[in-house]
Amino acid sequence: MCQYGGVTTENTTSCVFSRPQSRKLIRCYNFFVHHQITEHQKKQLDVIRKIETQVQNKSIGFSMVSKVEDYKNDPRICLTSLHFPTPTLAEKLKKDIQDPLRAISPKHYYYPKSSLHTTIKNIRVINYPPHFNKDDVEKVKKVFAKVVSKHHRFKIYYYKLLMFPTSLSLMGTTDPEYDQLIIDLDKELRRIGVPDDKNYVNKKYFFSNITLARFQSRPSEKFKQKVSEISKNLNLAPYTVNSVSLVVGNAVLHNHRKIKTYKLK
Repeated sequence: MCQYGGVTTENTTSCVFSRPQSRKLIRCYNFFVHHQITEHQKKQLDVIRKIETQVQNKSIGFSMVSKVEDYKNDPRICLTSLHFPTPTLAEKLKKDIQDPLRAISPKHYYYPKSSLHTTIKNIRVINYPPHFNKDDVEKVKKVFAKVVSKHHRFKIYYYKLLMFPTSLSLMGTTDPEYDQLIIDLDKELRRIGVPDDKNYVNKKYFFSNITLARFQSRPSEKFKQKVSEISKNLNLAPYTVNSVSLVVGNAVLHNHRKIKTYKLK
């Protein structure tokens, strides 16, 4: 709850896999140009492919935000940690991805630049009433102040678009430092009695994604075709995450409250 390069390089675009029954790679678009993909990224790609399979088979085993009529005024809120992309990246995502899709289907909810984000570590999923209180927030603040500053900044390699039943996301692999940060935060959050209550497909090899849009209705075939076209031609450079913000807000972060931002090494 996205940046140059795909999985490994500046010129990487996307890799599209078949349905699980064929178990074959359909096509890969210039996946390696300047650098070899790491073993860590290969594991992350396996996780993303597993998620794609669940979406295709309509057998989703992970937490998702259910569709509502009014995303902006959705009273369900979460406690989470995020990274907000630079204005330059946010503008590029708007211009190269959101605007062409909005021209086809303007009624979907497209995140404004100020709300675009990649989730670093969920703490409490959206709900009304919330699954957390003021005391929980104070305890979590201490955990993030203790843990985040011990970890190094890391790169994200955004490489494809993925449509979920109710949303569209930009997907990316990461450096292994991201896993290390999540594992340490998980440990400390459990210790203070405020564990992450989200359901995941995986317990390691966490990837990154930016939700770009939430659907108000079933996407049209023209919309899907445009998503595929944009995905194949993505050209985003590796993006460095250097901070983590603790935030309270709804799924689209309308009128969200940024509690504090913590710097990575």
